Amino acid sequence: MSTILTHRGRRSFLKSTALAGGGMLLGFNWLTSCSSTEPAPPGLTMPDEWFDINAYLKIGDNGVVTIMSPNPEFGQNIKTSMPMIVAEELDVDWNNVIVEQAPFDTTKYTRQFAGGSASIRSSYDGLRLAGATARHMLRQAAADAWQLPLAEITTAAGMVHHAASGQSASYGTLASAAAGVSVPEEVELKNVRDFGIIGTSRKNVEAKNIITGKPLFGIDYRRDGMLIAMIAHPPAFGMKLKSFDGAAAEKMPGINKVFSIETFPRGFEKGLFDTVSFTELVAVVGETTWQVMQAKQVLEVEWEPITDVVETMNIFGNIRENRIPGGLESTEEHERRMEQESGSGTRVSRRDGDPEAAFARAAQVIERTYTAPFLAHNCMEPMNFFAHFTDEKLEMAGPLQAPEFTESTLAARFDLPKEKIDIHLTRMGGGFGRRAYGHYLVEAALISQQAQAPIKLIYTREDDMTCGIYRPSYHATYRAALDEAGKLIGLHVKAGGVPESPLFANRFPAGAVDHYLAEEWSVDSNISIGAFRAPRSNFMSGAEQAFLDEVAEAAGKDPIDFRLELLQRARENPVGENNDYDAARYAGVLELVREKSDWDNTPAGASRGVSAYFCHNTYVAQVLDLTVTDGKPTVDRVSCAVDCGIVINPDAATNMAEGAIVDGVGNALYGQLTFRDGVPDQQNFDDYRMIRIGEAPRSIDVHFVRNEESPTGMGEPPFPPVFGAVANALYRATGERHYRQPFLGERELLG
Repeated sequence: MSTILTHRGRRSFLKSTALAGGGMLLGFNWLTSCSSTEPAPPGLTMPDEWFDINAYLKIGDNGVVTIMSPNPEFGQNIKTSMPMIVAEELDVDWNNVIVEQAPFDTTKYTRQFAGGSASIRSSYDGLRLAGATARHMLRQAAADAWQLPLAEITTAAGMVHHAASGQSASYGTLASAAAGVSVPEEVELKNVRDFGIIGTSRKNVEAKNIITGKPLFGIDYRRDGMLIAMIAHPPAFGMKLKSFDGAAAEKMPGINKVFSIETFPRGFEKGLFDTVSFTELVAVVGETTWQVMQAKQVLEVEWEPITDVVETMNIFGNIRENRIPGGLESTEEHERRMEQESGSGTRVSRRDGDPEAAFARAAQVIERTYTAPFLAHNCMEPMNFFAHFTDEKLEMAGPLQAPEFTESTLAARFDLPKEKIDIHLTRMGGGFGRRAYGHYLVEAALISQQAQAPIKLIYTREDDMTCGIYRPSYHATYRAALDEAGKLIGLHVKAGGVPESPLFANRFPAGAVDHYLAEEWSVDSNISIGAFRAPRSNFMSGAEQAFLDEVAEAAGKDPIDFRLELLQRARENPVGENNDYDAARYAGVLELVREKSDWDNTPAGASRGVSAYFCHNTYVAQVLDLTVTDGKPTVDRVSCAVDCGIVINPDAATNMAEGAIVDGVGNALYGQLTFRDGVPDQQNFDDYRMIRIGEAPRSIDVHFVRNEESPTGMGEPPFPPVFGAVANALYRATGERHYRQPFLGERELLG
């Protein structure tokens, strides 16, 4: 059990809410009243006056509370879950809460970032402190008014009480006085066992707006006088703009201008999320989306090959050089290069014991190689952003995961102070890492600057799939050494990819095997890659968990028992000191999923696979049942056990697990992006295979380990284990091991 934090001093409070790793700075504004931008929800009456208590909340004179949700929302339901944490410590009735999307403001909400499954994990303490500080100030206001000791003042459901005298007051009547109370030197947090909001399911605060089609997304954004812009980019990776003629396009109805832009000039020092392969583009600006799409088709553009380039990136002050080779790349060549590099050019990342000697004396050696292709993000909402560049400021609005990083890029690219850049965050129709890369904002701003008009840049589906930010292609070879008794005595993993390695050298089963060797390598490429839901883990989990099943079979052990034995070793007598997982919590999700799936009783006609993985500080185990009819696999049920610490909103957490599982099944069976001479073979949903409604699992049940650990990630951790569970279930259904993703791909049928 974790230690329950009950008191925090003011200095510690301010430090903990301004952590460089993703915390928040509370911008207190004690004496200001303001209006609300949200209409009153059904059953609530809006107050006549609001009082800011801190950057996260304001209280109306009638007791209604507005709580700001600081981070971008793209379906994780953090716009509900983050305010729940504030409301818990504030001790307010959730029915009296209005939630607003906080403005992008790094002085108040540092690192407003949605990614890495970090929104709740990195903000939990700060959000609790925001609510607890406000509650303290309300109590202090009552104590001052009643001339009573603060220690005797209690709160409940938006009311302040003094039990001995019978006095009570609503938060609304105390809000004005509370706004003038000094920041407390110390605040008291609730014992987690006393939570009444955290740990209970609350409906998505935007559910009605979503299902009634309210304009919430960037693609919905409108502004008077706004024009539509689209881009033309090179047809292949490894090419760049040479020349263009836009005369014919400019003569078409509704077309305003055609011109070229350069997103990042040569020599521009890029930041963490400034990845983009095509920096020289042709922009078409016009009145309507249809008119601009038609004009794009008549552009006359000439492209030419790129030469080798070395670009400089500044990653949190660390300067890194990336080599981008020229040439037109193909999947066939990638696979040949990966096979070649896996046999040479590797670098050792971890070595325990004497793995060479263990393999030399092994009674049995198992060696298997696993591969996976590039994947496209394919957010359901096409990439888009609004921009209006004027002499006074740069105004932008749209879907973005990493506004702080993109703001810095915009400031550097346009030589503007950040105070002159205003980014309005809309709801996102999917993110998964794709919308962390802010090049499309730079493109939109450049187009607005040259067009001298407000514009909305829109990518077509083909634009995003052919000049996207992809999940890399990966390759991993596993070797296991077993002694005469079937005991695993040595393990060797060698992993790499185009253009990065997926290896996590210190993850399970590191720490559970006496003799262990981890090596990695990479192949340079000019194809742009970036974060994709559970980066690297989404491949390594599938390879690792499929391999462990095969080793368990060779050892004559039940797959879950085999994993638990390894975890017992890691818990009782770990090998090495850098193991990045808690073996007891890892084993806990396996035990839970064994119970909830009724592991020993596979349903008649079904085949069953198990998988477990740790990433983003969360442990997940899954048991997947499938049947195969006429070569077509159907996932009947997935049982999922999760240890993510305290669960803020069980419905939201369950939904994230369900979505990740559906996404994982689809990618495991069908997902792939291949290249021929630098050109993606798949360019829209007619040839890039996504999972269909009828192919989703028939049933998904999600179970959470109950503990008092601080919350960890949920958006990504349930995704990686699915790949291994599918592979292991397919083996039991067909007798065939699957080493190459996607397991079906273009075949559609097994066999």
